Amino acid sequence: MSRLSRRSFLVTGIAAGTVVGTVAGIPAVANADPEPAPESAASLASRGLRADPFTLGVASGDPDSDGFVIWTRLAPRPLAEDGFGGMPATPFAVHWQVYGDEAGRRVLRRGVAVAAREWGHAVHVEVDGLASDREYWYRFKVGPYVSPTGRARTAPHPLSYGSGLAMAFVSCAQYEHGHFTAYRRLAEEHPDLVLHLGDYQYEYKRDTYTIPGGNVRDHEGPETETLAGYRQRHAQYKSDPDLQAAHAAAPWLVVWDDHELDNNWADEVPENPEIPQPNFLARREAAFRAYYENMPLRRGSVPRGVDMQLYRRIRWGRLAVFHMLDTRQYRSDQGCGDGYRDCPAATDPARSITGEAQERWLIDGFHHSRAQWDVLGQQVFFAQRDNNAGPAKVTSQDAWDGYVASRQRITQGWVDAGVRNPVVLTGDVHAHWASDLKLDYDDPTTRTVGSELVATSVTTGGDGGDSDPRTQPFLKINPHLKFYNNQRGYVLTRIERDLLTADFKVLPQVRQPGAQAHVKATFVIEDGVPGVQQTYLRPLDPAARRTPQAPDAELIQEVVDLETRRP
Repeated sequence: MSRLSRRSFLVTGIAAGTVVGTVAGIPAVANADPEPAPESAASLASRGLRADPFTLGVASGDPDSDGFVIWTRLAPRPLAEDGFGGMPATPFAVHWQVYGDEAGRRVLRRGVAVAAREWGHAVHVEVDGLASDREYWYRFKVGPYVSPTGRARTAPHPLSYGSGLAMAFVSCAQYEHGHFTAYRRLAEEHPDLVLHLGDYQYEYKRDTYTIPGGNVRDHEGPETETLAGYRQRHAQYKSDPDLQAAHAAAPWLVVWDDHELDNNWADEVPENPEIPQPNFLARREAAFRAYYENMPLRRGSVPRGVDMQLYRRIRWGRLAVFHMLDTRQYRSDQGCGDGYRDCPAATDPARSITGEAQERWLIDGFHHSRAQWDVLGQQVFFAQRDNNAGPAKVTSQDAWDGYVASRQRITQGWVDAGVRNPVVLTGDVHAHWASDLKLDYDDPTTRTVGSELVATSVTTGGDGGDSDPRTQPFLKINPHLKFYNNQRGYVLTRIERDLLTADFKVLPQVRQPGAQAHVKATFVIEDGVPGVQQTYLRPLDPAARRTPQAPDAELIQEVVDLETRRP
C-alpha cells in the first residue's frame, strides 16, 4: 500500500477535527489496548526513538457493519532477543487516522492509542461509527515516523446482502520452507476479507524441521518457549514484505492451530506428554499473549493467563456468517497418539475436539442463523479421510476423524437447524482438497449435507508438486473426497447469494521468490445444493509433478508424511 508523508498526516490530522466533530459526531479516540495510567500525549512522544518503529507493517481485522480493528506494533529492531523489538522501556502515544479515500485526504476517524511495553508496544484500535459495506484506509504515526497505509472495509448492514464477497483463505506458512509469495499474490487479488486458519508461525529452532534439499531460510533464536521467544518469532514473520502486503490489503479473521504454541498440542497437554514439561502452561500463556499482541483482534480476545477467547462470529450482512472455531484449546488429548491409526478411542462420545461449551455455542448459532451461507473457519480436516482400502479404518487422530462423535453432533446440529448452506473451511494439511460432507461416511449413497474446502500451505513442505486428482488413492478410498493437489498457494472464493465459487490457486515453486499463481481447479457450491461441483481442472504439469507414476501406497505415504512432523 502507498506510504503517505509525515506532512500529509499532520495536515489531514488538523482538518480531521472538523470532520470528526461536525460530521461523525463521535468521540475521536476509539478503544485501544490495555494501557498504563494515562499520560498526556506530549509526555508520550517519541522519546528514545531513533529509527522507524513500523517495521512490522499494519493490519486490520474482525470487521462488522460499522468498523473494524486496526493494528500495529512498534519495533525498530524487530529481531531483538529480548522480544521488545528495540523499543525503550516506556509507553508511547500512537496517533491513528482512518480515511474515506486511498489518497488520505478525507479523514473520518482519528485518535491516540497508547503502545505499552507490557503488551509488546502493540496497538489495537477498535474503530466504529463508519458506514457499512465501504472501503477505508488507515495509518499510524509516532513522533516523526508514519506507518504504511492499510486498506480495510466494513461488512454490509445486518439486513443487507451487499454486493457479494471476495474472500481468500490460507494456512501453514513455515518461514524456513520457502518465500511467502502466496501472500503477495493473495494481496494482488484485492479481496474483501482474508481468513487465516492456523500455523501462522512455527515454533522450531533452525535445522529442526527441514525439507528435502535444505531449508530456504532460517529461524532466528531457539525453539519458542518464552514470551521473548514468541515475540521475536512473530516479529521475524511479520518482517516479511509479502506477509505485510497481505495484511495491508484487507481485514483478516484469524484463528490458531498448533504451531503457534507447540506441534499437536491439545488443551493443557503438550506434543510429547511422556516427557515431563512442568513449564508447559507458562509456555501456553506466553504463546497466547504474543499471539494477541501480533494479531488484529478485538478486546474480547485479550488473554487471561492460560486462557484466550478466540472462537467468535463475524457476520457479513445477511449473506454470510463466519463461525471461527478453536479446535486446540478445549480438545481432549488425541487418541492412540497423534498420527494415522485404527483407533477405538476415535469414536468415544465423551471425547471432544471443541469442548462442550464451544459445541453448544456453535449449534446454538446454527439455530439462530438467518444467513445465506454459514461458514465454519477452522483448522483440521473435517471430512472422513481413510487411508486404508480394507475393513480397518486408518485415519488421522489429530483431525476430526479422531473425534467422530464431535463431528457427528455438529453435523447433525446444522442439519437439525436447517442451515441453508453449511461450508467448512480448513487448513493444516499442506495440500488443496475439496469434499462433500456426510452424516454417514461409510455409506457413500447417503445424502450430502455440506461442503468442505481445504487450503494448501503457503510454504510448509517446500515446493510440493502437481498431481492428477484422478489417480489419487485417497479419492478412490473415500468417494466423498473430490479433489487433491500438493502445490503451495491459497483459495480465492467469491460468495454471492446463489453461488459460492472457489478457485484453488497454486504456485509452481516457493524456493525462489516471485512465482506467479494460477488456478489449478475451480469448484462451485450452489445455493441449496450441498456438496462441491468441479467446473475447471488445469491439465497436469509434468515438470512440476513430484512422484510420477507412483503406486497408490507411495502416494498415500506422501500425504501422511506431509502432515507428520519429520524433524
